[in-house]
Amino acid sequence: MYPLVELATGLLFVGCFLQFGISQATVKWLFFVCLIVILTVTDLRVRLLPDVITWPGFAAGVLFSAFVPPNDGIAPGLSLMLFHKLPPERFLGVIEALLGAAFGSFLLWGAAALYKLVRGREGMGMGDVKMMIMVGAFLGVRNAFITILLGTLLGSVFGMAVIAIMYAGGAGRKLAERASRRGLGTVNQIRWLIASQYHLPLGTFLGIAALIVMFVFSSFSIDLGPRLR
Repeated sequence: MYPLVELATGLLFVGCFLQFGISQATVKWLFFVCLIVILTVTDLRVRLLPDVITWPGFAAGVLFSAFVPPNDGIAPGLSLMLFHKLPPERFLGVIEALLGAAFGSFLLWGAAALYKLVRGREGMGMGDVKMMIMVGAFLGVRNAFITILLGTLLGSVFGMAVIAIMYAGGAGRKLAERASRRGLGTVNQIRWLIASQYHLPLGTFLGIAALIVMFVFSSFSIDLGPRLR
């Protein structure tokens, strides 16, 4: 895995250069790439999203956003609506980062709480929530929302494919046969239950989605020209 991670990181660095050139934005997104690669691979290997990465990453996202803001247009819109004027641009960038962190984390936390209420068991850990605090600080509200949608979609599609492959490949057949002889159900029912219990790391798919969103959407900004006039 090590050379693959190094290769992927190098290709992502080249992608940042091609997308953003030599600029302040490139520095921000290179830092973001490093954080996301660490979290994505760590969650895939050991099902862990370390606080030592997510919390400093959140602080870095807020700091970088003072110079390269997410450009959601939400912070300027709120300022105009509430105070009828705009604060300094760097302050707006920080506000957009904080709004993105709050929105991304609370949305994912709410989804986790709803899952636990419906299913009666944990569906994701708080590490995913803290990861979205960091991602939201870099990407802002709009792109944090897209990251969650895309990440959960990727995870769902891949998860269903893995379950189907495990079932088709005969995973758990011997265990299912023993359980069936004890009257716990048919072999196929038990095998499907075993395959469906396989857990995938959501953080890995959130990381992949965050990188896609960074390259596809981070160059876009909201035009507030008519509102400012």
